[in-house]
Amino acid sequence: MKIINLQVENLRNLANVSLKPHPDFNFVLGENGAGKTSILESLFVLSRGRSFRTTTTQEMLGPASTYFRIFAETEQDNGIISRLGLERSGKNWKARKNSLDLARISDLTRSLPLVLMEPNSHQLISGPPEFRRKYLDSGVFHVEHGFVDTWKRYFKALKQRNSALKQGRQDVIDSIDEIMAPLGERLDKSRKSYAGRISLAVSTLLGKLNRDLGEIKLEYRGGWGEGSLIQALQGSTARDLESGASHVGPHRMDLVIMKGRSLARSLLSRGEQKLLSASLLLAQAKLLADLGEKPIILLDDLYSEFDQYHYQSVLSAARDNGGQLWVTGTKTSEIPENSRLFHVKHGAVLEVV
Repeated sequence: MKIINLQVENLRNLANVSLKPHPDFNFVLGENGAGKTSILESLFVLSRGRSFRTTTTQEMLGPASTYFRIFAETEQDNGIISRLGLERSGKNWKARKNSLDLARISDLTRSLPLVLMEPNSHQLISGPPEFRRKYLDSGVFHVEHGFVDTWKRYFKALKQRNSALKQGRQDVIDSIDEIMAPLGERLDKSRKSYAGRISLAVSTLLGKLNRDLGEIKLEYRGGWGEGSLIQALQGSTARDLESGASHVGPHRMDLVIMKGRSLARSLLSRGEQKLLSASLLLAQAKLLADLGEKPIILLDDLYSEFDQYHYQSVLSAARDNGGQLWVTGTKTSEIPENSRLFHVKHGAVLEVV
């Protein structure tokens, strides 16, 4: 996957930016606050409908209007060219592909697969389970087309169950459990299968990036113990009624990352955690590529995250496992051949010839 043309209007300090990136490698250089990360943010928003930097649209709006717009012309690995567009204002959004309106953001996500590594990505290792659940779900989304529907139906049932728990409605809880359990088991099966594939890919990448990390193991824990989910839900009802929340199910799933017999986050330095998170994200890029379309890879402020050796190692692995590569930084080492350098200053972007 490649971006042929990118246009951004009124996103943060990017008033009106138009880029023609290189099909292989693009480096976006600029001082802190210049707007270089906003370039990557625009691509992420166009793919996911949301930002990786904020949860509110208001923070993303520039001063020119009450909305922002992003347009990209893309080329798939098989040569098919598409035109994607997104306009967002508050909670309202409009999206189009090849001049046709889209009803779901997920249609954009399938059209623009990408993987992002940014300074907070180390929370895949050190953060709460929510980060690892989102990581797995973003990967399974591309593997199983029915996954989104299952995910939405399960969490709708979960919300209804928690509401019934707060009201003490045992009859409603029992009926919801009958709906929720098969959805949860389906969700768990998809996640567990994908986690196994990720584990193999991570082991291979760590062998290339850093053999000194020692034995790293990913342990999938589905959110309940042995037996069926319906049995687990029924067995937890008394405790759930006391707290007003559901304590078992795939919403409690975690991908536990171990180093030997200990949690990796308790033994690894911040730099080692960042390297391990890079392996997780690049493993996801590889699995996406195995599906037939190499994803765009976004690496935000990569140079400040690693020493020179590991910077080059991560960069090399990214180029091997992804399609078009975008890297930001306040400084850079040698720019490789087959690349393009852009300089961002006060929201203006110039190609450096």
